[in-house]
Amino acid sequence: MRDASADVAGAMLGSGVMALDTGNVPDEFKAHPDWKDPVPPITAAPTLGAGLRDARVASGRSLAELSTATRVHTRYLTALEENDWSVLPTRVFSIGYVRAYAHALGLDEQLAVERFKRDVPDGSVPLQPPVGVAFEEVRRHSPRVIAAVAVVIVAVLGWNVFQRVNLMDAPSRSDLVEVPETWRLGGVLGQGAPAALSAPQPAPADQTVPVLYVTPGLEEQLTGVAPTEGGVEVSTGPVARAFNPRGAVHGAAAGSSDVIIQARRPAYVVVRSGERVVFARQMAAGEAWRAPRGMTAVIDVADPVAFDVYMFGEHAGSLPQAQTPLATLNGQAQAKARQSAAAAEAAARERATREAAATPPAATASPTQAPPSRPTPAASEGPGVPYDALPG
Repeated sequence: MRDASADVAGAMLGSGVMALDTGNVPDEFKAHPDWKDPVPPITAAPTLGAGLRDARVASGRSLAELSTATRVHTRYLTALEENDWSVLPTRVFSIGYVRAYAHALGLDEQLAVERFKRDVPDGSVPLQPPVGVAFEEVRRHSPRVIAAVAVVIVAVLGWNVFQRVNLMDAPSRSDLVEVPETWRLGGVLGQGAPAALSAPQPAPADQTVPVLYVTPGLEEQLTGVAPTEGGVEVSTGPVARAFNPRGAVHGAAAGSSDVIIQARRPAYVVVRSGERVVFARQMAAGEAWRAPRGMTAVIDVADPVAFDVYMFGEHAGSLPQAQTPLATLNGQAQAKARQSAAAAEAAARERATREAAATPPAATASPTQAPPSRPTPAASEGPGVPYDALPG
């Protein structure tokens, strides 16, 4: 048996593997030339790193050799020996590295892992509730403490409710014996009869129309009749909506046109004079076209309601139909101009009659003297009156 033990020990020492520390080493092993004292167990080392380093030094192998044997990077083996836990990866991999390193050094793997767990506690594990006799005493007295606190709270609430109830006043009868005279329906202090209402008055006018303003000098230029100083202006009717260009204006010049068509919304218009197309355009909202005077043409549109018609700058409605002769619109404009001229002439005669009635006899002109002639505007040359005098 002695020779067999010696042969086994020699084989182990020759292979470079150090025997585990069992505590019972025969003297024959210690007498062998290659015998080395066993490394103390990992639990006896001051730290896990110190125990691993002492075991590596005793084995005579380098970190590179152990890295090849364990397949763990040298950086992590160095971190284990130096207790530098910040270099190590996650906890699962670190425990695997400790187990592999301890196995390569011939140490107890489980003891090394337990030492690692003790030196590096896991912070992710929740704390367990405390146990012991003292804590059992606290749990046994807890219901009594809770009951005492509840009694105190109920007593405080009851005291507050009792104080509020005592401060409440009981309802009492009112001191008012009878209804005062001023409270009676329709009654007035000092009068026995109710107030009487007068007859209903007519409703006021809904709207008042101010006197139309005429630019000084414009009336005389258009009508040839000088306005009377201090005279009362005569309105010939309401003024329609005026033309307001909101885009490009095509067609004739402003002084040579009486009719304007303006697009309310995008629409197509074609103006034909016989076989010739005078104007064709997809007009945007706000664009307009001035119709020349005396032109014989037809205005062709797809939607007549999409176009407004203006005569002498005033709104005259929409196009009457999809194909409207331009002569019809120009004739309506001339008729309106004649009506405006007749209204202006009547207003001028009325103004002259008022002036004659208001002039003293001494200042009356001699019958032999003819009054100065005043030119009368022709209906074919335009409206002859300001825009304010045009009828609707």
